[in-house]
Amino acid sequence: MIIELNERQRTILDKLSDDGSVSVTALAQNLGLSEVTIRGDLKDLEDKGWITRKWGGAAPVTHRDILERQREHQEQKNLIARAAADLVRDGDVIMIEAGTTTALVARYLLGKRDVHIVTNSTLVFAYARMNPLLQITMTGGEFRRPTESMVGPIALGTIARLNVRLAFVGTDGFTLERGITTHLMEGAEIVKAMKDHAQTTVLVADSSKYGKIGFTTVLPLAAMDLILTDGNLPAEAMEDLAAGGITIKQIMSKVKDGSVSKFA
Repeated sequence: MIIELNERQRTILDKLSDDGSVSVTALAQNLGLSEVTIRGDLKDLEDKGWITRKWGGAAPVTHRDILERQREHQEQKNLIARAAADLVRDGDVIMIEAGTTTALVARYLLGKRDVHIVTNSTLVFAYARMNPLLQITMTGGEFRRPTESMVGPIALGTIARLNVRLAFVGTDGFTLERGITTHLMEGAEIVKAMKDHAQTTVLVADSSKYGKIGFTTVLPLAAMDLILTDGNLPAEAMEDLAAGGITIKQIMSKVKDGSVSKFA
């Protein structure tokens, strides 16, 4: 994720997000650095799965929209993803749906042993492949670049043949009235299939998603066994959700006396 990178590398990804491609010469001039240093940064970014190098420069491996979304609410997404990863046990088989927060769950599985991930997300794959203790099954299917996801009959067929203990899913928006919503109907089918084949389904969504309504409703909130969000969700919203029988947990980061403590 972007927070793992140094400032130069973040600047390079920002440039890629804005322009779609970058050249070594232009980056060196803009940042006041040598081309050797820039090439080193590009190699590091390529090794981490962020870019693909081409003659004289680089291009992103992910769609521009994904890069933009990954820059939003980074602290909250990381807190939520870490809490989600804490739910995973050694030896678990889990499903992770495509999304910027869900993808981070794979990053925080470091230290877990013999965990098998089933995913339709190339972002999840980019994180998981760096951990030799994880086993990965990709669903296959039709690739959707804006969401870095695999969808369609092949993906659904793979999910339908498997059974897991945990499924982690995301959303474009959630409300008590409309439930979990998304802008991509094919993505909605993936979430439904994962829920049908998981013992426990966990929605991971930062508080900015609350109150937003996507094009299609995926599932009612009550279909989720647990919702993990951050501490910025208003108290009134928490009360409404609790009154609606929704199991929701806030993951917070509080600065106190110069130190940071995390609690839920």
